This record gives sequence, structure tokens and C-alpha cells, in this order.
Amino acid sequence: MRAWAVVETGQPLQEIEMPTPEPKGAEVLLEVTHAGVCHSDLHIWEGEYDLGSRGKMRLTDRGVKLPLAMGHEIVGRVVKLGPEAEGQGSKVGDIRVVYPWVGCGKCAICQRDEENMCLNGRSLGVYQNGGYATHVLATHVKHLIDIEGVDPSLAATYACSGVTVYSAVNKLLPLEPDEPVVLVGAGGLGLNAIAILKALGHRRICVVDVAEDKLAAAKKQGASDTVLASGEDTTQRIIEACGGPVAGVVDLVNGTQTARFAFDALRKGGKLVQVGLFGGEMNIPLPLMPIKALTVQGSYVGNVKELRALIDIAKQGQIPPIPVENQPQRNADAVLHRLKEGKITGRVVLVAG
Repeated sequence: MRAWAVVETGQPLQEIEMPTPEPKGAEVLLEVTHAGVCHSDLHIWEGEYDLGSRGKMRLTDRGVKLPLAMGHEIVGRVVKLGPEAEGQGSKVGDIRVVYPWVGCGKCAICQRDEENMCLNGRSLGVYQNGGYATHVLATHVKHLIDIEGVDPSLAATYACSGVTVYSAVNKLLPLEPDEPVVLVGAGGLGLNAIAILKALGHRRICVVDVAEDKLAAAKKQGASDTVLASGEDTTQRIIEACGGPVAGVVDLVNGTQTARFAFDALRKGGKLVQVGLFGGEMNIPLPLMPIKALTVQGSYVGNVKELRALIDIAKQGQIPPIPVENQPQRNADAVLHRLKEGKITGRVVLVAG
């Protein structure tokens, strides 16, 4: 198979030949048709995460090995099934979205279909080759989900962007539909979060970003309020836009500055759900945690049960589509650079051919 792979961190992706995997057991080989380009790919490509005063967490610290075909938002066509995958809901020729956040497959966590929380993760596009390639190996047939009736470019985004925000917003809900929910970041995750909140019946959605054009896209997607994050008064702007301190914030950026203004905007009993990997660190005034009964919770992607539920909602036509731009697979490196420079609205999806 061909892959557009990270061979050296921080350097251009290279088109290389790799052995085409042979599916064993319940594994399934797919020909990749669509692969979303996600912001977290930038961290893998660059080779490190910013831990603030604790330094850097490097790829090697996480057990990532190069060369690596990134890409975890994958839709593909089934081309070969392992012997244990036969008759398990997918057959050769089927178009499927691939759940990428796989674990060891054996522990109690994996047996509950909560593999994203496995202590021995093997995620596609992170620990094993993903969608920036002509073929990908799904580790189990149960990770393939039918997307009939859903645009495959859009469906690809649900494997990370969609399921990540679906899992995150469900850590805040239920709330009254007109209780403000604040989303920090109006990129691909932010726009999908707006769409999914609206599909779940939520009406008051305040989006915060540093870019006016991203806020315009958020408004078009259905945000009820927008706040430009500039200067030291972002918390006050959020409070003014929402009519007071808020019950819930989902920080899709999760950097030092966003964590601070998001935390400071919470009302008594409020919750901050941290999703993004921008990096840095968070300093919390400890007495406020019990005095205001606050919750700060991390949210790591989502599990396969959540992805199935999200795809079911999408099949019913209830999720407004986000802007998606298709690019040939060979343009993967150029797309990564555009993403790093903040020049993408919504999502770019790499397509075969």
C-alpha cells in the first residue's frame, strides 16, 4: 500500500510504500476512501505536547513509532475480512466508518466497548497506521459502522471530531435548552459541537474564538452568541454574552489562557470539560473548587457506543453538516500546513484518487 507518512517529526510527509496488512481473526482490511485531517495530527507530526512548566511530552514517551501514516477519521471500502469477521455485519464492498480509538481488545474496559479508556491503547493513526494511506486495517469488525445515507466526507469527521464533542457535551447535559453552554474554539470540533448540540435540542450556544472569520462560521452553523477572545477581559465578555456566569464550558482548545478564562466564567456548580491538546498548564485557586462546587473534567475522544449513537442521529438527518473541503490524499502535507496556520474553516478530508 501507499502511505503519506511521518518519517521524521516536523519534516514534510513522505509518500512511501508499506506492506499491505493481511487481516487475521476478526480484523478487516479496507481501502481508504476518505480521511479527515485533525488538529491532533499536528501534535503527532510535530512530535510533542506542551506540558507547561513540566516540559514536553514527546512521541517516544507515548510509544509512537515512525514511519507512521496518521489519520484517525477514516471511511473506507471493505476489501478483505479475517476468518472471524465473516458474517459479522460487514462484507466486501461495504462502505464503513472506522472506529479508531482501539485498545488491547481483551481487558474489562475493552469488553465494555470503552476502548478509548484502555490502558494499552493502539489507536489508528497514532500507534498503528491510519487513514493517510491507500489501505487501513480495522482491528475488529465491530469497529465498522454503516453510514448509509450520510455523506462519507462528513461521516469521516464523526470518527474523531464528532464523537469527541458528542462525548464531551454529554458530560454537561442534561441542561435546560436555554441554559448557555460555552464552546471554546470554532474549528472543526467547535462547528461539530454546535451541530450536535442543536441536534440534541439545545438552543443557547455561545462560541469563543480568537478569529472573527471562525466566529462568523460558528454563527452560520447556529451559535446563538459569539465572543471574540482578545485581551484580559474574555471572561467578562463571556459572562455578558450569556447573562451571567455559566453552567458549562467545553474547552476545545485547552491552552493556558483558555483554561483560565473558561474556569473563571463558571457559576456555582459549574463544570469545565477539557478536550483540546493545545497545551500549557492550569493554575486553580483551590478554595473556589469547594466554595463553588466546581468540576473540571478531561474528556478523551469517545467510545464506539457513542460513535454508533452519533451515526444513528446523523442517519436521521438531524445533524446540520459542517463545512467540509475535499483534497486529494497526495496533498496531505499541504493541508497540515494550512491547518497549522489557522487557514481552514471546518474540516478538510483527504480523498482517494
